[in-house]
Amino acid sequence: MGNKGLILSDAQVRQKIKRIAYEIYENNFQEKDIILAGIQEQGYELARLLLEELQQIASFKTTLIGVRLDKFAPTQSEISLDCDVSVVKNKCIILIDDVMNTGRTMAYSLKPFLNVKVKKIETAVLVNRSHTQFPISIQYTGYELATTIKEHVEVQLENDRKAVYLQ
Repeated sequence: MGNKGLILSDAQVRQKIKRIAYEIYENNFQEKDIILAGIQEQGYELARLLLEELQQIASFKTTLIGVRLDKFAPTQSEISLDCDVSVVKNKCIILIDDVMNTGRTMAYSLKPFLNVKVKKIETAVLVNRSHTQFPISIQYTGYELATTIKEHVEVQLENDRKAVYLQ
């Protein structure tokens, strides 16, 4: 993909991830355990990158877990964690996805945490498009982007060259 739709370069994506990690640490430095709950695929990959950064700077234990759901049909699919729910009990949860569009995915991803007592739940995204239709507030945002609802934001995190594109 050419640079025409490039929003964030590799260096910029890495800097945003580092900044989010520092913000998470600053707001949770008194915690003993933090759970980074990455929403399947890109959200999980972002959570993994945040875990790497937090392990370098934070004194608390950080655990990475995955949240699985069908993003296109969340009401018809099971929404589950890739760990036992006892792992998140009485812990601070950071729910992470790559892009926040309407808030629907983030809202449905909260379901597994509603049946267990957690200390608090915060949210983090790399790109917030602010087309909010659900009552979801993002505590940690890498980049705020005003777009039309028809535009598409593509985040690449898996390879050595990370980037965000607008299509």
